[in-house]
Amino acid sequence: MYKHIILAYDGSASGQKALLEIKELAHWGQPRLTLVAVVPTPMDVGSMEMGYYASTNTAAVEAQLEQQLNDGVAALKAMGFAAHGELLKGEVIKALSEYADRMSADLLVVGHRHESNLLRRWWSGSTAKALVDESPCNVLIVVERSA
Repeated sequence: MYKHIILAYDGSASGQKALLEIKELAHWGQPRLTLVAVVPTPMDVGSMEMGYYASTNTAAVEAQLEQQLNDGVAALKAMGFAAHGELLKGEVIKALSEYADRMSADLLVVGHRHESNLLRRWWSGSTAKALVDESPCNVLIVVERSA
């Protein structure tokens, strides 16, 4: 069974779906849940599905992620889970992988949104796919398909 589950959360619709569907995991016992958001480095322009930005000032992004993290932890607690939040900084894939390794996580849950436009798919890449290659633990990808 999973003892420590990390939920990567960015406030996007796919991240929200991953968060809400965690209640499906309730039958796995009472794992420790950590909700994690990553403040990307200023040059990391494709963080999760947040979009693109060019500013070197990450204070606004950090404040937004902190609020979304607090909201997500409150939602998990309302579902009856014991959860806490952690705000990381750095390149998203590396930060999540290193944190999962440091915390001896058993499972990392991420949301993923399919892009319908081929060019956008190519340009944006996939954090979820890259994370599968780098993660020290199992990765569960919760997919949100674009309408």
